[in-house]
Amino acid sequence: MAVNGQPTVRRRRLGAELRQLRKAAGMTSTQAAGHLLVSQSKISLIETGRRPINPRDVRDLCRLYRVTDQDVVDSMMRMAKESGRQGWWVSCGDVPYGVYIGLETGAASIHTYEPLVVPGLLQTPAYAAALINETVPHITPEQAAVSLEVRLRRQHRAHHPARPLRLWAILDESALRREVGGREVVREQLEHLNTLGAQPHITVQVLPYAAGAHAGLLGQFSILGFADAEAGVVYLERFTSDLYLEKYTDRHPYYVTYAHLQAQALNPEETRHFINDLVKAFQEEPGPASGRRTARAAAGVGPRDPGA
Repeated sequence: MAVNGQPTVRRRRLGAELRQLRKAAGMTSTQAAGHLLVSQSKISLIETGRRPINPRDVRDLCRLYRVTDQDVVDSMMRMAKESGRQGWWVSCGDVPYGVYIGLETGAASIHTYEPLVVPGLLQTPAYAAALINETVPHITPEQAAVSLEVRLRRQHRAHHPARPLRLWAILDESALRREVGGREVVREQLEHLNTLGAQPHITVQVLPYAAGAHAGLLGQFSILGFADAEAGVVYLERFTSDLYLEKYTDRHPYYVTYAHLQAQALNPEETRHFINDLVKAFQEEPGPASGRRTARAAAGVGPRDPGA
């Protein structure tokens, strides 16, 4: 039984194995809850990895499901103990998308579509700082610094020497033309995208305006895959909350949509040429109608940190 190095993924894997054991025992979650005198919601939350589980709960569930292999029980109890460890981001304070970071840290692959901004894992420090300061209302300099630190540290996962993240990013053309932080910041960001896209574990594609209407116009989404789990997760970022889709019937439409976006977008080689042309355009002097940006003063905390 492989144990992933990240707490949230450990809980998800442990929950999935407990669910399989329950089904093998011929029990519903309601029946299991009744035998243990707990709520059905507790069993459900444990099985989806959304609730911490202690070794004693694992032991009781294994007894209930008549698991006789002590090595299996001991391994699952160790996983429960290790799943209680806090992720590195907890020390940074109240990170609004901590659940997502936990999944991201343990993911083997991420396929993401972004219509408005460059994805966080691909952002330069200057681009990330500008995005945080200009889009999060009333953020203080201290809070902005923490958000930037978290975002840049998350990028380490994309380049892990032992298990680099398989990252596939499709960006709408508008995400590349938006002057986040000014023309020089965007130019640097575009060059950075081409550098990253040349790495074997990262693929970048652009959906040009010429593609017309497409399914991605409905908004941003990411598909996370895990090496030690059968099911993936579809992540939808919203202004004040996030949505995680785990049922196959909920996830499947996004897999189909992503395949369509991959087919409609420029291929990686065409994308590199497209971005190079944009770099040249941003090196030129802006026209009278371009380069207009609204700079917002920072003072206070905002609800979300977009561009995750």
